[in-house]
Amino acid sequence: MSIDLIKQLREQTGMSVAECKKALEASGGDMGKAREVLKEQNKALVDKKAQSATGEGIIEAYIHANAKIGVLLEMNCQTDFVARNPEFKGLARDLAMQVAAANPENVAVFLSQPYIKDPSKTVQELVNEHIAKLGENIKINRFARYQI
Repeated sequence: MSIDLIKQLREQTGMSVAECKKALEASGGDMGKAREVLKEQNKALVDKKAQSATGEGIIEAYIHANAKIGVLLEMNCQTDFVARNPEFKGLARDLAMQVAAANPENVAVFLSQPYIKDPSKTVQELVNEHIAKLGENIKINRFARYQI
């Protein structure tokens, strides 16, 4: 397997080098098939992690540029190690911005919305990608949106 192919797949998916190499080997070097292999692996991991307790996490505050919309979002994970991870914090920030922009009624509606930065996927699919990357269950527990 070419290191350039592995690197390209890693940049596209955010998965580990080892996982990307395995996926490329399993797909015979086909990038499209390798992404599908990783997607199936992610789905299996998300299903496995779904039962794990999420006793840690963060509360993200986001104030929109006009200072007339604010959001508090509680996002939970399994360990404080992941809660401190910049990737986890970035996800919380992006999701708080999503709440500010899309004004969902509740968590279920929120998770089914198209993600504003990439409408080809839902918010739940974005969360699932991060579950696979970080190796822990992630849940959006609640949010509050304030607007003047």
